[in-house]
Amino acid sequence: MIATASRNPPHLSTLVLGIGNTLLGDEGIGVHAVRYLARHDALPEPVTYLDGGTLSFTLAGPLGEARHLVVIDAAELGAVPGTVAVFEDAEFERYLRRTRGRSVHEVSLLDLLSVASLTDALPQRLALVGVQPQGVDWADGLSVPLTEALPEIARQTRALLARWAA
Repeated sequence: MIATASRNPPHLSTLVLGIGNTLLGDEGIGVHAVRYLARHDALPEPVTYLDGGTLSFTLAGPLGEARHLVVIDAAELGAVPGTVAVFEDAEFERYLRRTRGRSVHEVSLLDLLSVASLTDALPQRLALVGVQPQGVDWADGLSVPLTEALPEIARQTRALLARWAA
């Protein structure tokens, strides 16, 4: 299910999209992070927060309306669990191509962005805030390292958006 918390609905300035399956422990970090950000609501410009779940083509609409897109998701970084890395613009696309086919999502993010580009609806700026998971298995919540990483995810997302706004 897609749930939104928005301050700027009709034409999105910035879409912060959290993706992941909350039934698979740390795989749900994007959804948990978007909820955390929406509760703390301290981002530097009008932002729409969207729980994108495990992705589907229904997200093409909101994605096509966004001027800027930040995706928060679990990412294999080869790092300590809870490590946060930001991939912007071309680096974002390179990361998606490098990890193609290793997603548990219904539709890959790369596929979704390809659909957006076909309709000239690709956001001007793109970023992935990736978080190294500890475990991706049946679990009803995040591991301790990822729970502790939520403030850092929020900090790096805010910093990213502040740079884009400058």
